Amino acid sequence: MNPALPQLTVQNLWKVYPYGDYRVEALKGVSFEVAKGEMISIMGPSGCGKTTLLNCVSGLDTIDQGSIRIDGVEQTELKSRSRDAYRAGHMGFVFQAYNLIPVLTAAENVELPLLSLGMKPKLAREKALEALSRVGLHDRSGHLPSELSGGQQQRVAIARAIVNQPLIVWADEPTGALDSRTTTMVMDLIEHLNRTEKITFIIVTHNPDVAQYSHRTLFMDSGHVIQNRANRGRSV
Repeated sequence: MNPALPQLTVQNLWKVYPYGDYRVEALKGVSFEVAKGEMISIMGPSGCGKTTLLNCVSGLDTIDQGSIRIDGVEQTELKSRSRDAYRAGHMGFVFQAYNLIPVLTAAENVELPLLSLGMKPKLAREKALEALSRVGLHDRSGHLPSELSGGQQQRVAIARAIVNQPLIVWADEPTGALDSRTTTMVMDLIEHLNRTEKITFIIVTHNPDVAQYSHRTLFMDSGHVIQNRANRGRSV
């Protein structure tokens, strides 16, 4: 990718949900850009469209109108199967609830996306252990989620998100289930990965302390981006 071009360009994005005889406009002409290696936070009141925006731009949900271009690829022109394959091969996801499979070890959870892409098990395990090392959990690779703390489980989820060397990691309230001390530890890790490995992170959060880790914060209300504010002390 040309470093002078945005890694993500969203233009005039609309999402409408039918609700009986009514139509709920969840996103109303949203536009923004993200450079490679940026960390962006999305904030706003409940119901303003934050998670809808993340789901639509990442391809987890469809859109009604607009353009989403990631690394030069127009996502709206991809067929459903191709869009799913692009997402699996080029994106990572972190959620509030961790979404780890309870009967699988940390290493098995992390290698799962690679196995689903057809990678050979031996190589997938090597890459999973490498990713766990990057988040400081190599010594917990054989533990089940129930044997890990909440912060450790989220670090496993982050390892799973970065194991395929994604273009972008999408994080929906990644610290929502954590206490303040563990939140700081997890966000320090995300900031480290963003700064040292230039992984692009887009984070939905209600926590202003989390948003301060980002280069910029997009503030939403009623389906609109109402403010795009740079955060002090951070530059790409």
